[in-house]
Amino acid sequence: MKPISKVSFTMHGIGVSSGIAIGHAHLVSHALIEVAHYQVPKTLITQEIERFEQAIQTVKQDLEIVRQQLPERAPAELSAFLNTHLMILADHSLSDAPKAIIISEQCNAEWALKQKMDELVTQFDKIDDEYLRERKHDVVQVVERIIKVLLGHPREVALKEASSPTILVAHDLSPADAIQFKQHKFGAFITDVGGATSHTAILARSLNIPSIVALQKARDLVRDGELIIVDGHQGVVIVNPDKSTLEEYKLRQEQWELEQQKLKRLKLNKAITLDGTAIELHANIEVPEDVAQVRAAGATGIGLYRTEFLFMNRQEMPDEEEQFIAYRKVAEDMKGLPVTIRTLDLGADKEMNPDTARSCTNPALGLRAIRLCLSEPQIFHTQLRAILRASHYGNIKILIPMLSSVTELRQSIVLLERAKQSLRTQKIDFKEDIEIGGMIEIPAAALCAEAFAKELDFLSIGTNDLIQYSLAIDRTDDAVSHLYNPLHPAILQLIEMTIRAGAKLGKPVSICGEMAGDAKLTRLLLGLGLRQFSMHPSNILTVKRQILQSDLAKINPGARKILGTQDIDRIEPLVQKLNLQ
Repeated sequence: MKPISKVSFTMHGIGVSSGIAIGHAHLVSHALIEVAHYQVPKTLITQEIERFEQAIQTVKQDLEIVRQQLPERAPAELSAFLNTHLMILADHSLSDAPKAIIISEQCNAEWALKQKMDELVTQFDKIDDEYLRERKHDVVQVVERIIKVLLGHPREVALKEASSPTILVAHDLSPADAIQFKQHKFGAFITDVGGATSHTAILARSLNIPSIVALQKARDLVRDGELIIVDGHQGVVIVNPDKSTLEEYKLRQEQWELEQQKLKRLKLNKAITLDGTAIELHANIEVPEDVAQVRAAGATGIGLYRTEFLFMNRQEMPDEEEQFIAYRKVAEDMKGLPVTIRTLDLGADKEMNPDTARSCTNPALGLRAIRLCLSEPQIFHTQLRAILRASHYGNIKILIPMLSSVTELRQSIVLLERAKQSLRTQKIDFKEDIEIGGMIEIPAAALCAEAFAKELDFLSIGTNDLIQYSLAIDRTDDAVSHLYNPLHPAILQLIEMTIRAGAKLGKPVSICGEMAGDAKLTRLLLGLGLRQFSMHPSNILTVKRQILQSDLAKINPGARKILGTQDIDRIEPLVQKLNLQ
């Protein structure tokens, strides 16, 4: 056994779940790097295929067992993630295609499976939508489990003797792995890969566990048993901290835990500023099961229901009935509170089956979101009917993504009317006056916000794409991601322009991108006129606290000063000053 180094060093990644954890490292096996390539004699090909099939069956049984053993109060995301991994496991791309490679190349099952996985990952990388693109990690995680079985690795890790919180260090961490670790005492996740919308990140937020992803080389640099500090807020990992650093972070940890307890007391408080202005705090969700967390956070509605989850990792599109059941469940569970359902927002691939994904030179500018729906009217018609049917059971609104022209909006409304008429003909109940909103996430839409506001019931600013398109920056590209800046003067002006257009015409405007959940930006957005925020449920109480401590009369002048500032370097200090008022 190698001696544990006592050299202290720091790593930086993307903090995806706040909090501070202090504990000892536990390295999770990364089976993919152990895959070797060797020839299999023709006489043993059948046996090799049987070995592969048995591994698939073993992983399926493992996942089913994990799902059955979920505690009653487990976060809803856990079951949804397991279902996703079971769907991936059943897909012929992983369960059948590698067999053909074994036969044609006369190679071992591990190598054949890895070749197919690499092909699928390449296809996922071409998808523009960040949330869907991150699903490639689910494919990798499923393959990792299969290969562990093929290599004869133990399928469960014993951590029972850990006397202090355990920090899981992995190249990537699947939800199924995390669920198995849940029964043990652990403090945080850190991984080499992943993004803010990866399942590991979503899982960590739902469990309120500090987590940092995209550390690149953590799995190689950290050794088993080393003491680690994980600062999820700053995205910092400190390995083998010195005594003074350790004491400082222990104090910070105690303060953070105390703050979390205080925040919980705000759940029943209405989000009202000191001067009496009411603010709506809504939540973003991916699956119906997320509603439990929405209600636990005290959200006053769902501002963004991403419907793409229903379309992922499957050969065929979900039919109307399946979609209707999912939408109705959310509407009923929210008990009359507003539920804003965003229509299909797929990326540049025409179908979510990776085998048939179309290539696109620049997927960010390709056939996606409403463009895809208008080019595939039958898919759009099916979804619109399902949403309309569900509207009879609750307060549902429709949100159209990636609008760039009023023409697209009018075409969408025509198709919506056709869906309504088809339900009328069948005498199926739905909400006739259902509200229609549009996503403002393209600079052209923000510049024409007033024209959209005239024809819509509400607007919703998608800051993630708005920033990406405005600044010509792919924030998933490490080479330029540091230039992705929500406080760029152009972004603030586009946001304010949209809010002003809505106010002029009496139409509500919300923000449902990452900016809405960043408490450091809450006062600035309030000062720009925003009155409705939609964010991940875990951020609601932190943002609510900022609202309760804000006086619009005091912060408005500061926000206007920031809006008029063209020097990027001056804006952040001004925002910090605004937060002290």
